[in-house]
Amino acid sequence: MKLKTALITGVTGQDGSYLAELLLAKGYEVHGLIRRTALYPQSLQNIEHIKDKVQLHFGDLDYENNLSALIAELRPDEIYNLASQSDVRVSFDIPEYTGNVTGLGVLRILEAIRKFSPKSSFYQAGSSEMFGNSPPPQNEDTPMHPTSPYGVAKLYGYWITKSYRQNYNLFCANGILFNHESERRGLNFVTRKITRAIGQIIQGEDVQLYLGNLDAKRDWGYAPDYVEAMWLMLQHQEPDDFVIGTGETHSVQEFLELAFDYVGIDWQKYVQIDPNLFRPSDVHCLQADASKAKEILNWQPKTSFKELVGKMVDYAIIEARR
Repeated sequence: MKLKTALITGVTGQDGSYLAELLLAKGYEVHGLIRRTALYPQSLQNIEHIKDKVQLHFGDLDYENNLSALIAELRPDEIYNLASQSDVRVSFDIPEYTGNVTGLGVLRILEAIRKFSPKSSFYQAGSSEMFGNSPPPQNEDTPMHPTSPYGVAKLYGYWITKSYRQNYNLFCANGILFNHESERRGLNFVTRKITRAIGQIIQGEDVQLYLGNLDAKRDWGYAPDYVEAMWLMLQHQEPDDFVIGTGETHSVQEFLELAFDYVGIDWQKYVQIDPNLFRPSDVHCLQADASKAKEILNWQPKTSFKELVGKMVDYAIIEARR
């Protein structure tokens, strides 16, 4: 029996690495798209333990020819687009690059699928940032008003995916994932900045943690739970769009307090607010209504907010000891 094949863009990232693990466990032949800069050891650390099981290919979403050639060659059963310029704050500094990769990169993949592999099922990683400041809770019918170049680029990817599904009868699904974190989260994200600082403090380092808006509220889940939802979307009989989240909302300060309380440290001794870390425009509150995914996909988050914070702090302490 022929193995199912999958292509993952952004395979070295948090979500890509967990998804690769999941698909390998299910018996898939897994291919991953990486940029040449991802050859540096620190860039490959998320997939170091499975690197020999994943077939890696060089490429980038800002260049159509290599994407088309790869998809034409592989004709994978499933394609998961998890690559993007995903730092919301940085998207204000490099809006053109963000739009090119995070937005138009989706179009390049869809065109390659349409031309060379129309039987491939396609998953597009949307974002709760597309909702902007629409009142919570947000679901599939909530109006989308993104406030950042990142959110706008993701919204383009979302709508072009729906367009190709409708116009070309392709199996294209959008996952509108709310914030999801893990031990593999990039160091530029606030949750890893906080937990990494705790690990350094535990090791006796002199640390000053600089943060921006502590009042922003997010719906935080655990990344391994969320990649299962991605897979479920492509196993569903009909392609559709799904909001994925926990339904709970917590402020950055709540995350900060819970993380420091976990190790019995007073966070106020180490944290300073840096105005330069505030975004020109911020989203105040994101809270998922994932009723549709629970009903249709039978998906449920397995990891609580408290458990998520504990996992990340434990990992940061181990990492700092290394």
